[in-house]
Amino acid sequence: MQSRRYFQTDQIAFDWGKAGLVAGVDEAGRGPLAGPVVAAAVILDIRNPIDGLADSKTLTALRREKLFDQICARSLCCSIASASVEEIDRLNILQATMLAMRRAVLGLRFSPMKVLVDGNRLPVLEVLAEAIVRGDALIPSISAASILAKVHRDRWCAELHIQFPQYGFAAHKGYGTEQHMAALRQHGACPEHRRSFAPVAEVLR
Repeated sequence: MQSRRYFQTDQIAFDWGKAGLVAGVDEAGRGPLAGPVVAAAVILDIRNPIDGLADSKTLTALRREKLFDQICARSLCCSIASASVEEIDRLNILQATMLAMRRAVLGLRFSPMKVLVDGNRLPVLEVLAEAIVRGDALIPSISAASILAKVHRDRWCAELHIQFPQYGFAAHKGYGTEQHMAALRQHGACPEHRRSFAPVAEVLR
C-alpha cells in the first residue's frame, strides 16, 4: 500500500500523496501611488514549520524582517517577482498584479501541484489554483508570501527614499498620505510614480 503524508494548514487538510507541493501566493503594493507591485510565492516545508506566520499587515516591521529571513532559509522554495510602474500604467493595476503573481509562481524552484492565492482573483497559471479571501490570515503559506512581498517592497521604498528624499517614501511606502500628496504638488512626479493613478495624474495636469 502506498504511503501518504498529510499536513494540516489551519482548517484545510492536504493529502501530500495526492496534492503534492502547494504554494501560497500574495502581493504587496496595489494601493500606493508609486513603485512596482510585488508578489511572492512560497512552498513551506512541513517538516520544518515556522512559528508566528500571519497576515503581514498585523505584524510589526521588526517581526516581518525576522520572519522574512526564516521563510527564505526554511521554506522548500520561495520566489519574489514584480510588475513595473510602466507595466502598471500600461496594463492597469489588477492585470499587473496578476502578472507579478504569475512571475512569482514561475520563479519557484519546484513546480507546485496547486497554488493558493490570497483574494478573489487568479492569475493565469498552468497548474490548479484556488483563490481564498483573507487567505493571508488563514493559510500559512499565503501568510509567508505576504511577508516576503511586503518586506521586499518596503526595502525597495527605503532605497527609493535615498534617491528622492523629498517625497518621504521611507515613511509612507508610496501611499497617498497628506505628506506624500504635498510633496507631489510641490515637486511633481518622480520616474517611479504611477501616472495612471488619479492623484498622480491630477498633479501632472
